[in-house]
Amino acid sequence: MSQASDTHSKTVGYVLWVFGFTGAHRFYYGKPVTGTIWFFTFGLLGIGWLIDLFLIPSMDRQADLRFRSGKVNYSLAWILLAFLGVFGVHRMYMGKWLTGILYLCTLGLLGVGYLYDYWTLNDQITVVNASD
Repeated sequence: MSQASDTHSKTVGYVLWVFGFTGAHRFYYGKPVTGTIWFFTFGLLGIGWLIDLFLIPSMDRQADLRFRSGKVNYSLAWILLAFLGVFGVHRMYMGKWLTGILYLCTLGLLGVGYLYDYWTLNDQITVVNASD
């Protein structure tokens, strides 16, 4: 039986949880549907946000089992997306220079691309890591 690699960090999960009413930590752990719900309901009016404080360890284990490790570090890519995403820095880090520069010139395609990456970044990284 293969052992899960440590693709995601509990520390980054907890840092993003501070902004959890936006769903950032749920997107990070590969839960875009509930991340979107948290975004539009402010973490289920704060109740879901507080409960997630205790659920982060299990979300971390699930993400470690689901996603593939490789040359692109999930935590670093997510930090870059969360804080510099509209400038495309996370895309440049993954080696997607053309779209990274496009994001830089258009502020993340006027925010639409930035939101798209919240939904798909884990899968994008898995694809890049699979091509190693």
